[in-house]
Amino acid sequence: MSDNKESMYELEYPSPEVNGGGSEGPTLIVALQGYADAGHAVEASASHLMAALDHRLIASFNNDELIDYRSRRPTVVIDNNEVTEMDELQLGLHVVRDSDNKPFLVLSGPEPDLRWGAFTEAVSDLVDKFGVDQTICLYAAPMTVPHTRPTVVSAHGNCAELLKSRFSIDARISIPGSASLKLEKLLHTRGKNVAGYTVHVPHYVAASPYPAATLKLLQAVAETAELNLPLLSIERDAEKVQRQLAEQTSDSMEIQHVVGALERQYDEELERYREKNPQAVLPGETPVPSGDEIGAEFERFLANLDDSGDPDGPEDNGQ
Repeated sequence: MSDNKESMYELEYPSPEVNGGGSEGPTLIVALQGYADAGHAVEASASHLMAALDHRLIASFNNDELIDYRSRRPTVVIDNNEVTEMDELQLGLHVVRDSDNKPFLVLSGPEPDLRWGAFTEAVSDLVDKFGVDQTICLYAAPMTVPHTRPTVVSAHGNCAELLKSRFSIDARISIPGSASLKLEKLLHTRGKNVAGYTVHVPHYVAASPYPAATLKLLQAVAETAELNLPLLSIERDAEKVQRQLAEQTSDSMEIQHVVGALERQYDEELERYREKNPQAVLPGETPVPSGDEIGAEFERFLANLDDSGDPDGPEDNGQ
């Protein structure tokens, strides 16, 4: 490792176990704060995983190399004329275990202000070091969508398994860059499986926490990476916010008119998408399992019956 990369992060020693013992490596979830985080969905996703699941730090990045403190000044507490506390900005890689003890990795914290090239090279090296099988970067964008329709998560990437039948934007677009997007490009260049999931947040609630967006992002991650994530608390928060929005909408004819126009636009767009992609699973729909998936599930069911049975067979009771 070059001196440039050595100064970028510090590995924990002894390093916690990352591989769960299976043939496939862990999934890496990238949830960096500061870019494309409408509804605070990306930050809330990382915070929820850290709060709800067992996790251990693997690598901590050097803030002095990556962060411009003047652009994101940490909060300081002065108590009785003395400086007693200062928020610590923590950019780190953790190994997290889901509810079934399956390991995956989470890279979270503030998006670097500086040295994106060196940072993404370092993360890519860590992907190699820990045998990461696939990487999913999380984003949340303010969009002209209504809160009264199913939340959309669109996907882009270089791996069909990561995209599956997810909603995608079939167009060439130009957007501001980010450290996560640069990481996607580098991993693609290195032949790694990588994708970005973007949750579409109603633009009129983009500045406030929007749990429905957090929920959809984590559900998408759980489905793709086959993780068992505890999401009940977020579901309750999402339902509470939806009730509040419904009350605000019912009290204003002007808001009802705007939401109605967004609903019509949403429905028309999904109908056009359905015509172009007849096999796609649209927001709010449940994918129909294929014949192979049904067969595989049936085989697992039979195997479980065999495992739970008496290996010596039924006893002869003389009848």
